[in-house]
Amino acid sequence: MKITHRYLVEGLVFTSYVLFAMAWVGGTASMNKIMASMQIESLASASFISGAVTLAKIVGTFSAAYVAVKFGIKYAFLLAALLIVVGIVTPLATSYELLLVSRFLMGLGGAFMIVYFNPIVMLWFSAEDRPVVNGLNAVAFNVGTAIILWGMTSINALTGSWQNSLVLFSGASLVLAIVWLLVKFDTPQPANNASGTEPAIYGYLEGLKDKFNWAYAFTYSGLLSFYICLFTFYPQAGISQSKWVIGFGIVGTIAGMLYSRKNPLRLPILRLSGLIIFITVLGLSFSTEPWLQITCAIVLGFFIFFPVTALVSIPHELPDMTGQKITVVFSLFWSISYLVSTIVLWVFGKLVDLNDGSYVSSFVMITILSGTVFVGSYFLPETGKPKELI
Repeated sequence: MKITHRYLVEGLVFTSYVLFAMAWVGGTASMNKIMASMQIESLASASFISGAVTLAKIVGTFSAAYVAVKFGIKYAFLLAALLIVVGIVTPLATSYELLLVSRFLMGLGGAFMIVYFNPIVMLWFSAEDRPVVNGLNAVAFNVGTAIILWGMTSINALTGSWQNSLVLFSGASLVLAIVWLLVKFDTPQPANNASGTEPAIYGYLEGLKDKFNWAYAFTYSGLLSFYICLFTFYPQAGISQSKWVIGFGIVGTIAGMLYSRKNPLRLPILRLSGLIIFITVLGLSFSTEPWLQITCAIVLGFFIFFPVTALVSIPHELPDMTGQKITVVFSLFWSISYLVSTIVLWVFGKLVDLNDGSYVSSFVMITILSGTVFVGSYFLPETGKPKELI
């Protein structure tokens, strides 16, 4: 039996990343219990785990294109899936070093997988269907996160313990990885090749020279930095409305999928969303009224994810795009964005330390950086075709 239907393929891709999110966030939520079981109380040790995660994201997203070229997209995705399964070690780890390695390898698998969404979508779906599928993949992590945030207690009750829950998530990921072997990758690859000539090889060097990739990563990097700060530092500052951002992020993604399918122009939605993001980050960060913070979090969650479908669709719609080229584009996109966010997180924390625990300067910095979506949209090409609006 071979899997040749595109919706079955997308179902495997989407569910694989949902399970990754569940295992990842579930492990993070249980980290205090994991560390306690090893009698590790050092904050420095905990920070090493976060550092390993960050390193995995940067290294994984940057090297993903090389792995895809070396092994082909089918087996590159399989490798990503198997690395995610290594997360099964997290609840079973008997030493800190083993825990650290398991989180790193699991994060590496997730970093690979997020890059491989795009060549798979380009390979299996027509240009008309890609916006919806891209949007669906974009919401996969939020779906998994939402399941854990609202359902982990119930899941633990069903399985008997948090350890059993994490093992279950990894076991389900292994099953999907095995099923992935049944996918038949001989579908002709569609490409936006307007010239009709054989496309030139587009490697890392070409990608780094391409101004589009820098503008594309800049557009998202500030927003990604804020998003990570939101879950890392905002609760410590007494702002705990992050769950509203996650929940309404799912609603925003679905709305963005529907909007982008009917309205192919990409830049207007980026500019509108970017402006609203900046305003709501400002309100969330500096308001002292709980009702206003919740309102800003709800609107912010919606508009962070509302333009994602349009943003992810832009490279797919560039002329002479191929599966190999788009893998490099998204490999650079994610690695640059994560590198920037890593630096921003360090600066955020440093500013708090330098200001004797005050978050004002850090909030000013991250609010300004959240405006990269709006500013960056003026450096990106409009890939949508107005005539499709008829």
